[in-house]
Amino acid sequence: MSYTIQGATGPWEVVVGLEVHAQVISRSKLFSGAATAFGAEPNSQVSFIDAGFPGMLPVINRECVAQAVRTGLGLKAQINLWSRFDRKNYFYADLPQGYQISQYAHPIVGRGSVEIELSDGSRKTIGIARLHLEQDAGKSLHDQHPTKSFIDLNRSGVALMEIVSEPDMRSPEEAGAYLAKLRQILRYLGTCDGNMDEGSMRADVNVSVRRPGEGFRTRCEVKNVNSVKFVMQAVEAEARRQIEVWESGGEVEQETRLFDVARGITRSMRSKEDAHDYRYFPDPDLPPLVLDPAWVEELKASLPELPDERRARYIAMGLSAYDAHVLTLERETAAYFEEVAQGRDPKLAANWVTGELFAALNRMKRDITDPPVSARHLGELLDLIADETISGKIAKDVFEIMLETGEAPRAIVESRGLKQVKDSSAIEAAAAQVLAAHADKVAEYRAGKEKLFGFFVGQVMKAMQGKGNPALVNEVLRKLLG
Repeated sequence: MSYTIQGATGPWEVVVGLEVHAQVISRSKLFSGAATAFGAEPNSQVSFIDAGFPGMLPVINRECVAQAVRTGLGLKAQINLWSRFDRKNYFYADLPQGYQISQYAHPIVGRGSVEIELSDGSRKTIGIARLHLEQDAGKSLHDQHPTKSFIDLNRSGVALMEIVSEPDMRSPEEAGAYLAKLRQILRYLGTCDGNMDEGSMRADVNVSVRRPGEGFRTRCEVKNVNSVKFVMQAVEAEARRQIEVWESGGEVEQETRLFDVARGITRSMRSKEDAHDYRYFPDPDLPPLVLDPAWVEELKASLPELPDERRARYIAMGLSAYDAHVLTLERETAAYFEEVAQGRDPKLAANWVTGELFAALNRMKRDITDPPVSARHLGELLDLIADETISGKIAKDVFEIMLETGEAPRAIVESRGLKQVKDSSAIEAAAAQVLAAHADKVAEYRAGKEKLFGFFVGQVMKAMQGKGNPALVNEVLRKLLG
């Protein structure tokens, strides 16, 4: 069922397109050798080029180009072997050159697509219109002084990929799913860290509304939204604002707006510029960018397995669609699972990673990149279950000790005497004692109350401190009770 918003005069459809700015992972900037590390002292990573000194010539960073190509390939997009850098002219205090080097008419990456999955299990393909490379601007800080704004140029000149979608999204959920999937793909590729809280990935959200079946109406752009949740909220808020304007007899004007997170509304920022306002022209200091087809093929051959392909492989291994989805959300989680599952039962590995490990991470406020139990040790624990050295129940106790001490599971089992008892005579002795102590319940069981069997199993396991082999305990009890 399609998503609509009910206005006073009937239903409205939402139309959304996203322009995502993703900071390229590279040690130096797009056209200079200055460093790109996050969190450095203000203005400590600035070259003469980044600061807009006259006479400085930009030199393209090959790795930034490679990262853009990898991203394009990951988005199943057309790689343009010939592209061009243009100057986008506008004035702002944190843009020292007075222009931004970007790509306008001839981007490095053309049309591609991203497949998203929605909460009802349905899938949808969102078109990518283009990806182009450009420099980031500096950062204006307005809260450091009562009467002055401070400028930090550390970010000036850092390589950005602007990934522009088609206006294919029709609900806040679709916009959120698209941004989350795009972020996941970039992280798998290693081309952007996706840390939206640090500003290394942010979205401009283009929203319009229309009557179902109508053509497009005027859109507004909500600038610099920095989380998936806020993108979804901004779509909803801006769509409702536009519906009110249209229904009151007004006209929505094309403009740039900001999302006020605290109030849950969008606010006008400035009238929307068109391309001619920026006076684009080819950058005279940079020749066209010409890519060698063989180099592009090399990059394609070196791409990692992407989330959709990995999820399909996990399902083929016998995992549920849900487990495959959860385990592929982050590349680091998938890598951890792969190490645990290597040569072992993948379903058992998935159960332990998504169960005990995830619960421990959540409880200890730790991340999969800093796990309290290594993948090697968790794999060893599963080996002890598989060869029946310990039972599944004892394994959970061993896991808790591993969390506390960091010890290897085999050492814990040896030092604490936790090996599973597989000696049928020892189990028979324990079972006989339990049955003798509960003669009344034995009589009830033999009279037809077969549900009591579980009680006897529990009592024998308790008497053996959980170390009895469950299958043997069941077998012995059935023999004695028969």
